[in-house]
Amino acid sequence: MDDISSAGAGQLKSIIERIERLEEEKRNIASDIKDVYAEAKGQGYDTKILRKVISLRKKEPHERQEEEALLETYLNALGMA
Repeated sequence: MDDISSAGAGQLKSIIERIERLEEEKRNIASDIKDVYAEAKGQGYDTKILRKVISLRKKEPHERQEEEALLETYLNALGMA
């Protein structure tokens, strides 16, 4: 494998540093989200349900309907409905 040129090494270093900064930002955001969930829990909200609501809001209405129908089918098949 050829050695990376000086310009290439500089570019590589820049990319690595950008990724490292973004990873740090991601950790900070994850910590902030965790704090909001803790706050919600302290106010009496069920965090597992909050996570499910957030997950559902990310989906299109037809995706949610398909998922709910399939879940109902599975529950019926298992005698859990």
